Amino acid sequence: MSRILALKSSILGEYSQSSTLLDEYLASAEGAEVTLRDLAAEPLPVLDMSIVSAFGAAGSDEITEEQQAIVNLSDTLIEEAKAADTIVIAAPMYNFTVPTQLKNWFDLIARAGITFKYTENGVEGLVKGKKAVVITTRGGIHKGTEHDIVEPYLKTILGFIGITDVEFAYAEALAMGGENLANGLQTAKDELSTLKLA
Repeated sequence: MSRILALKSSILGEYSQSSTLLDEYLASAEGAEVTLRDLAAEPLPVLDMSIVSAFGAAGSDEITEEQQAIVNLSDTLIEEAKAADTIVIAAPMYNFTVPTQLKNWFDLIARAGITFKYTENGVEGLVKGKKAVVITTRGGIHKGTEHDIVEPYLKTILGFIGITDVEFAYAEALAMGGENLANGLQTAKDELSTLKLA
């Protein structure tokens, strides 16, 4: 049975185009075991000194109850990613980059010695053998331009933890009126139709 981890990150709830596209895409994965996380509906903590300290204290006798709770949350998120065959990410573009809610997820799973390690030859990602499909929605047209920070960021951070098989589906010009909305959504649907979920 195929295992899928699906991540929503839109703040728009039921009005989210990226979440709707993700739901429709998941419907094509009959028989798959799906773990869904709505990172906006159930937000994760923002990386700060207390979280970094918790990671540093992990496994020690001096870790506090609060720190252990953070480590436990991080461990759960990492295990979900490691257990999945495919990670499907709904990533709308907000102010040229990914939503804070999605970055919080990456900040909690990027842990040295667990999802990546430093070697004498550079960084080695430890979450291997996975595929990622990114559904990205935008109000304007940014694909392939210097304004598109979403694609290079996600390719970089996913590659950093070992996931290099990454495919993108783009729904662009969604705020540009006229037929742009329908055309943008159809383009994403057409792209997703070629990216079969096992």
